Amino acid sequence: MSEETTQLILPKHEDLVVSSSPHIQVKDSVSAIMLKVVAAMIPAMAAGIYYFGISALWVILLCSIFCVGAEILWCLIAKKNVWATIRDCSALVTGILLALNLSASTPWWVCLIGAFLAIWLGKQIFGGIGYNPFNPALVARVGLLIALPGLMTTWVPTRQMVNDIRTTACAEEMQISSQFISNDDAKIIAAEDSKIDAVTCATPLGVVSTTPKNSELFSIANNFKAIDNCKANKEYFLGNIGGCLGETSSLALLIGGILLLCWRLINWRIPVFFIGTVFVITGAINYFYPGVTPSPIFHVVTGGLMLGAFFMATDMVTSPMTNSGAIVFAIGCGIITSAIRIWGNYPEGVSFSILFMNALVPFIDKFCTRRVFGAVKTAKKA
Repeated sequence: MSEETTQLILPKHEDLVVSSSPHIQVKDSVSAIMLKVVAAMIPAMAAGIYYFGISALWVILLCSIFCVGAEILWCLIAKKNVWATIRDCSALVTGILLALNLSASTPWWVCLIGAFLAIWLGKQIFGGIGYNPFNPALVARVGLLIALPGLMTTWVPTRQMVNDIRTTACAEEMQISSQFISNDDAKIIAAEDSKIDAVTCATPLGVVSTTPKNSELFSIANNFKAIDNCKANKEYFLGNIGGCLGETSSLALLIGGILLLCWRLINWRIPVFFIGTVFVITGAINYFYPGVTPSPIFHVVTGGLMLGAFFMATDMVTSPMTNSGAIVFAIGCGIITSAIRIWGNYPEGVSFSILFMNALVPFIDKFCTRRVFGAVKTAKKA
């Protein structure tokens, strides 16, 4: 019998390519990804302009221009390449997100301050895109909310809400879409010859926060019936509701979120577990104590939950890297949001919850990162 020999043939050194990680790359550039995010936000922007008019478009343009300008100014001061910094379109995305977190009645100087807070304090001070630990737009919103609480909690009604009041004979006969406007404002609008400077309204979550809470199970089961019913929730879902530009139409935000998922730009676990956690917690509280908080459907279609879950909590830089970490992150956001909405002093808790969980992302990544392939755990010394 002849012995078979195995010959090991190695590639020639000129055929080997030595490069640093990452070895698996995608075709999309940063600017292409950012432009896709802008495209996904078009339905929300269009809904805001449709319901609030030209003033909404003005706020979006101002925030976008101011954010890009703030980034250019930072690059000039820091002696960085201006074009290399702004061509990634991240400042544009931050500007649009900032606008979606503001009211249609926001003054221009508030947009300017918010732009500098977002770009300078929330982004560039940490080293620019890819290094910021917090979502820049949320840094600006929370900063403005703390510094200017009056302006940041003043909301205007949609054009349809105002038209509904004009068609009624008196304030007591307002339709469901106009129930958040005060009686005094309603009487002013109903007057044919009155000159109106501004009309304000309360958001549904604002009404909830000012409604006396009662934990009795049966005696006050209809505590939120006026704002939490099928007809009202339909209005909230479509967008005929006062609030931030990006908090109006849940339908428009859902369309944009689906686009992000189809383009694989976000981890589906974050919006699903974020919204699902809020749904479960508010649903449980509403079931056992209906006088304390409205139904879970109400909480999903009102406020900034949809905007935060799809467009801000899913930020690639400030969210966890692993799937298990994304789930922990999203559940944490949902718990904090629910706690603030139900028991906190602020009617909305999405912004605070995302910023708080952004700070915990390094710890989440540390404990949720999988073991490196081939690594062996070292035994602890006695």
